[in-house]
Amino acid sequence: MIIENIKSPSDVKRLSTKELKQLAVEIRSLLIKKLSHHGGHCGPNLGMVEATIAMHYVFNSPQDKIVFDVSHQSYPHKMLTGRIEAFLNEDHYDDVSGYSEPSESDHDHFVIGHTSTSISLAGGLAKGRDLKGDKGNIIAVIGDGSLSGGEALEGLDWAAELNSNFIIIVNDNQMSIAENHGGLYRNLENLRKTNGTCPTNLFRAMGLDYIYINKGNDIESLIEAFNRVKDIDHPIVVHINTLKGKGYELAEKDKERWHWSAPFDIASGELLHPFNAETYDELTTSHLLDMMKQDNTLCAITAGTPGIWNWTPERRKEAGSQFIDVGIAEEHAVALASGIAKAGGKPVFGVCSSFIQRAYDQLSQDLCINDNPATILVLWGSLSTMTDVTHLCHFDIPLLSNIPNLVYLAPTNREEYLAMLDWSIDYKEHPVAIRVPVGATVSTSRTVPTDYSSLNKYEVVERGKDVAILALGNFFSLGERVCRLLETQGIRATLINPRYISGVDTSLLDSLVQDHRLVVTLEDGALAGGFGEKIARHFGSTEVKTLCYGARKEFADRYSPKEFLAANRLVDTMIVEDIGNLLPLH
Repeated sequence: MIIENIKSPSDVKRLSTKELKQLAVEIRSLLIKKLSHHGGHCGPNLGMVEATIAMHYVFNSPQDKIVFDVSHQSYPHKMLTGRIEAFLNEDHYDDVSGYSEPSESDHDHFVIGHTSTSISLAGGLAKGRDLKGDKGNIIAVIGDGSLSGGEALEGLDWAAELNSNFIIIVNDNQMSIAENHGGLYRNLENLRKTNGTCPTNLFRAMGLDYIYINKGNDIESLIEAFNRVKDIDHPIVVHINTLKGKGYELAEKDKERWHWSAPFDIASGELLHPFNAETYDELTTSHLLDMMKQDNTLCAITAGTPGIWNWTPERRKEAGSQFIDVGIAEEHAVALASGIAKAGGKPVFGVCSSFIQRAYDQLSQDLCINDNPATILVLWGSLSTMTDVTHLCHFDIPLLSNIPNLVYLAPTNREEYLAMLDWSIDYKEHPVAIRVPVGATVSTSRTVPTDYSSLNKYEVVERGKDVAILALGNFFSLGERVCRLLETQGIRATLINPRYISGVDTSLLDSLVQDHRLVVTLEDGALAGGFGEKIARHFGSTEVKTLCYGARKEFADRYSPKEFLAANRLVDTMIVEDIGNLLPLH
């Protein structure tokens, strides 16, 4: 295979046009094989094969710097920049990350996993180049879906003032993760229909030069276009029309399903390890749909990621105008929810834990200062969900629980979650965030309240003495296991379900001082600034000791959840061992 001899972009430059086309075939074949075994981003990478080959044929990476937005389309780039073994050999599939990673190669310049960033990051490289008096091309690669993010539009707006070499390649495959949403996509459509000659041009309106390439999967057309803009002395947008999922028929036909996939059978597309149990994501969507039929003021909002809470195309159609996709724009989603709530609507914004941080300012300023009663569902918040450094779901508890007026809840089971969700939708006093449990739904026989208006009242599930376990949300089952182990050693611990992440039940905690020597907190997230520290601070002036368990503050990457939990002593036997080191166990 030609690809086996590609050790760096310089090897690409020596190939004939015929060989370049064969290289594209080989790259696609290897991509599909690896993705079927390993999982990863399918459609974006398959659609960018020719453009990546052409970029490395024309430009001189790493002297010329290519910055990929989101990194969803960077796999072919990795294959051409010395990392082919991670795509040829199954034993080395995990040698590279699924995202841009400078520690792997000089051809990567930033760790990038969130969207709409490449224009700003690459613009910074261009400005830094100019300040130093250096030369070279700076290329930002961004998908059309990512253009809906505010940072992308801010970057475009600023780019026109650079007055030096800056090349922005817009990969237009007519899709975000799901379909695109927003007025700018009408302009992209008109530009495609008119071969780039439409008089209304978003990019020219921002002061940028512009060329359009209709055959965005044709290597010769791309090479010609990139040669035209190489070493240009001003910012320019190269708008290329590509096919998402190209080369894999199933991915071409169902672009949303194949944006990302777990391991699958290539022939049928069926998942190799399907998860058949009911999940909280599934439960949320079906429950909200039922509620929408009874209440036309209720609406669900997503920021370009409907799939993370099972809003399938069929369900979106069923919800109609009560389902709102704002595109990849978490900031707008939060402010929009605040406005809808102010107008008397009942907005529910569902967002991945890793992405909620993108809207921190809006959560604080647009929502919570105004105290508007929107519901925020924080999905996948856990140390055991996504493990790529760019997508960690560790930090939502410190971020959200310290914003005034926001009530942040942590349900522990199916019944409690639905009760909290129903209550939050009708609650009018404050905005409410719910840390949706992860994994398969778990039911309880405990009586679950339906009203949470008396804020910060914890639930005592079992009353004991000496040791109290405050087991938050996902870690309630861990708390149960710790209590059972303590029983075998002669201690009947108090087990508490805190329910409220954002507040402290001072009266309950004060009552523990009488007959408890140790309080243990368990939270499925980052420890620094989190729930446990609030509890430890409360007991600081007392004789009660505290042990707080969560993850240490770090950007962990591609870890084994089991090993990561053990490294942070988030294992029942380890916790009991630590308790024994502080207290004599009988």
